[in-house]
Amino acid sequence: MRVTAADVGDRAAAQVLLTQVTAAHHLLALVWADGGYTGSLVEYCLAALALVLAIVKRSDDMRGFVVLPKRWIVERFFAHLMRSRRLVRDFERSIASAEAMVYWSMTMLMTRGVARPRPSRA
Repeated sequence: MRVTAADVGDRAAAQVLLTQVTAAHHLLALVWADGGYTGSLVEYCLAALALVLAIVKRSDDMRGFVVLPKRWIVERFFAHLMRSRRLVRDFERSIASAEAMVYWSMTMLMTRGVARPRPSRA
């Protein structure tokens, strides 16, 4: 995860993030991304990181709501984050504080999943 200032573009932040992720996780070979990450980032990932950046695009002829493959995973992640009231609006004054709030929200989400009792199998 990477939190940046508002004046940092998504592609520039993604380039730094993907460099860090591939350094930490050597087996990573495929990443799905939104249509906003097309262009030089795709070539950079393939050439410099040996990583395939697959763009999930919405077709121009589609009207209304359409479920896109793999896109729902990211949307569900953001929906879980927005359950924390503090993340609904941008109240933080520093990037470090905003990043800490995302970590806090994900920690609460993950601990709820671990602590939830599982139904017993009969």
